[in-house]
Amino acid sequence: QVQVVESGGGLVQAGGSLRLSCTVSGRIFRMNAMGWYRQAPGKQRELVSAVNSGGGIDYADSVNGRFTISWDNAKNTVSLQMNSLKPEDTAVYYCHADVMLSAFERPQGGYWGQGTQVTVSS
Repeated sequence: QVQVVESGGGLVQAGGSLRLSCTVSGRIFRMNAMGWYRQAPGKQRELVSAVNSGGGIDYADSVNGRFTISWDNAKNTVSLQMNSLKPEDTAVYYCHADVMLSAFERPQGGYWGQGTQVTVSS
């Protein structure tokens, strides 16, 4: 059983900062990638940032330069430092993990956390 647990959401004023953390636990052979997605009311879930085991990092254009993702592979933890927050960053943020359960077993779709609310007031 693989569990994905997020923490760190909350309410902040525009221009403020928040740090999200996500820890993956369970029977993991190898972590391929971890990332953060968000979903605002009435909108589709979108990629915010992701990092893979090769060190590749991707950011959505809307957060590039304001958000920083970091991955502690030894601890299966990924963090998202969010600076200069804007009201349009308000959403539920979800952590996603793309893992291998063995050398040949890679669950389709990966694993998702339960989500953490980020609210930015103007």
